[in-house]
Amino acid sequence: MADILIRHAIVVTLDAQRRTIEDGAIAIEKDRIVAVGPDAEIAAKYKAARTIDAKGMAAIPGLIDAHAHAGHGLIKTMGGGRSDLWYKACETVYTRTSTPEFWRAEAKLAALERLRFGVTTGVSLLGGGDTILRTDDPVFGDAHCDGVVSIGTRSVVAIGTTRPPFPRTYAKRNASGEEAYPVTFERQLATCKTLVDKWHDSHGKRIRIAAITPTLRADFTEKNDKALVEEACAQAKTVRAFSRDNGLVFTQDGHTRGSVAFANQLGLLGRDALLSHSTDLTDEEIKLTASTGTHIAHNPSAVASIMGRCPVPELLDAGANVALGSDGTAPDRSGDMFRHMQQCMHYHRRHFRDPSWLPPGRVLEMCTIDGAKALGMEKEIGSLEPGKKADVVLVDLRRPHLYPAHMPLFRIVYFANGNDVHTVIVDGVIRLEDRRAVGIDENAVLDEAQREADLMVERAGLSALLETPATFWGHTRATDQLRAH
Repeated sequence: MADILIRHAIVVTLDAQRRTIEDGAIAIEKDRIVAVGPDAEIAAKYKAARTIDAKGMAAIPGLIDAHAHAGHGLIKTMGGGRSDLWYKACETVYTRTSTPEFWRAEAKLAALERLRFGVTTGVSLLGGGDTILRTDDPVFGDAHCDGVVSIGTRSVVAIGTTRPPFPRTYAKRNASGEEAYPVTFERQLATCKTLVDKWHDSHGKRIRIAAITPTLRADFTEKNDKALVEEACAQAKTVRAFSRDNGLVFTQDGHTRGSVAFANQLGLLGRDALLSHSTDLTDEEIKLTASTGTHIAHNPSAVASIMGRCPVPELLDAGANVALGSDGTAPDRSGDMFRHMQQCMHYHRRHFRDPSWLPPGRVLEMCTIDGAKALGMEKEIGSLEPGKKADVVLVDLRRPHLYPAHMPLFRIVYFANGNDVHTVIVDGVIRLEDRRAVGIDENAVLDEAQREADLMVERAGLSALLETPATFWGHTRATDQLRAH
């Protein structure tokens, strides 16, 4: 007996042979895949308590979002296109005006979005902006993890320390209003230790913790005095040692030209390291990334990818592993990894002015098996194989934009979107069925998110950032409003 038997699907295994089984079946017992193969063969061997007829659907591994930000789900589009205002909002919210209720509601919303789009595993930095982490107190990380657990997806929660100088001013809400207090590097690190002890590898290992420290770029190292730079370097090394001592993925946000080489000088690179964005890398840095086994999270839809280019084909050709990320849902994106696969292909094809770059199968690998490798989880997730965790997504191919039914592998990547996801299984549990979350009141999640977003805007005094700017209509640049005002 199996618990779940998926029959008559086009099974895209992403195994070592990259097998596609036209009329395939998957047998699941508890949280594991126990058999994958032709439908007739698997159906002859297994009966199941639950059989899913997946005729007209493709079965793919759960998608993996290798880089995103917790908190961003409730501040998307703020500032109306002005990055300076949006970054200011991030710092205000992530240090002062966010409550545990805010982080819980945002985690539920983001996890629900991922679930509906077939993203079963995602990295979420507990904050954002210029690495502003909400690690002044464990209650915020607790609330985020609670929210994810309630939806049932997998999350790698990146926690760490904020960029110096310290102490930094944070605040919490109490009965009398806002209470501000200084936060030291040591306090943030102690918070991280508490969260690792409580949450890492918990809930069937669906919740894991990663360690993060600010990326030291030229805009910091060249504009600050030697003592502050040395302090930042020492703190980066401390967090890196913390990641290794606790067996955590180590990640950094916002790498660009020169910062990867500097990170290597500090001893930060390695097979357990995941660097996001990584734009305009030098040839030396491309070689360093490959030779050290360091992984890259490419976010083709992010603002950073407008400001510079991550050399993905060059990294891949050098032997580096590159995963795909959304960079979170703010200021102007979604968690739909189908969208980001398509953006990735067009982004690099435009660079080379050649449509042959990055075939669709390559980008599908980037947000499945290669994403799993980047998180050190390739033995557990990222492909549909016996022995691996049962993270399975059924994509409904009986849709007008996916017909005629020729060449389904191409259609999954070129034409599908997150709303074509029909069924999602995480850890052997059906979490989405017929496009509806199982056991979750979706309206309650939305209402909770709206309530906490409204309260946050009121506390932070950010209501002006929700107004439609004068440049929305009839202007060629959003920044024209700087002159208009």
